[in-house]
Amino acid sequence: MGRKALPMTAEIAPEQPLAPDLMNNLNALAEHQQAIMDKYGEGLPYERERIVHEARFYMAQSAEAMLEAGKRLIILKENEPYGEFTKILTEQLALTNGTAHRMMQASIKYLSPRLQSELPSLVKLGKTKLYELMLEDDEDLAELAEGGTIAGLTLDEVDRMSVRELKAKLRETEKMLEASHDRVREKEEKINKLSDKLILDQPRPLEAVAKEVVSCF
Repeated sequence: MGRKALPMTAEIAPEQPLAPDLMNNLNALAEHQQAIMDKYGEGLPYERERIVHEARFYMAQSAEAMLEAGKRLIILKENEPYGEFTKILTEQLALTNGTAHRMMQASIKYLSPRLQSELPSLVKLGKTKLYELMLEDDEDLAELAEGGTIAGLTLDEVDRMSVRELKAKLRETEKMLEASHDRVREKEEKINKLSDKLILDQPRPLEAVAKEVVSCF
């Protein structure tokens, strides 16, 4: 009687080692990440949510600091001759006239009586977005802080957007408003011309006059 064939055993291939170049790159990346955490992480491990929260916190502080600095620039400007004020900006504060002007304008805008009470909500957006929103009406900004919208955006949506996206949305809304104003102006011109024409024309039935007026809309 012949011997039974033994069952074949599957050969387990040893784990393939990573290519030396890839291993070196991974090690270098890990070392770089650890070096960044050692330098800036204050001894804590990396946690994305915590880092994002802290970034938002310090962005808000930066916005508040910008407004406080702007207040002091206003005081300096009001109390120093123009030449001395410019010298202080460049030599002591390392600011250009343009940057100083924006800071002062932002302070005037956001520390106004209408917006000052809404400031805790608005400063969370950071100073760059506050700069972008400076041209908006105070009432619109107050409404945004109180849960409303501006350019169709809520405060949370503005917070999540990049500065570039916010700028594009504001410009788009501005163009739409301009187009709407142009249409209203054209209709008003048509109505005025029609009114002048009606004065010169012979009296006509009221219904005909009404139809011409309605056709302008």
